[in-house]
Amino acid sequence: MSDRRYFVVGDIHGCYLKLRKLLERLDWTPGGDDLLIFLGDYIDRGPQSYEVVDTLADLAARAHNIVTLMGNHEEMFLQFLSGEINPPLYDNGFSATIRNYTRPDQNLTVEHLRFLRGLLPCFETDRHIFVHAGLQPGLPLASQSLQDMLWIRDDFLRSDYDFGRLVVFGHTPFKQPFLAPGRLGLDTGAVFGGPLTCAVLPELRFITAD
Repeated sequence: MSDRRYFVVGDIHGCYLKLRKLLERLDWTPGGDDLLIFLGDYIDRGPQSYEVVDTLADLAARAHNIVTLMGNHEEMFLQFLSGEINPPLYDNGFSATIRNYTRPDQNLTVEHLRFLRGLLPCFETDRHIFVHAGLQPGLPLASQSLQDMLWIRDDFLRSDYDFGRLVVFGHTPFKQPFLAPGRLGLDTGAVFGGPLTCAVLPELRFITAD
């Protein structure tokens, strides 16, 4: 629909209280026409990864107008659950997630696992590309690797390559939303003391929760 709005939320990283506050401020209705899009990195570093995943999994189960993307932290969590040894896990705040999921009343549920396995690598419209980290300059979307979509930084941020649409991403924290031609970054460092930020598109309005 031409008048559809997109509510796009940056990296949460276990900041459940900020997520709840932000959701209360959004003029978004489950089952409505507007889309609510999460850019990944729901877990690790922050204190309440379990509660964040629980909230998003419940929303995704109840509403058709929500899009949840995979972040590099969810990818690492799934690798850990599949038995892969991944040393960077603990360097990236994974111990906070382990503490959450090893409490007696907070086990990894079927619903949480289904949610995590169902996360999308990217989402596109005729005017936007939503992705966790960014894209490799010079390549069409169909040729992008999952590695780049979840991990890329400098090659994407320093390039002026025109992807033909606005690329909306998280992953790299900024003190305020990052605006550049063809790029919009929404990780405003919620887990580092910054706000959790949502961009309302296409009007490019920002809603935050501290």
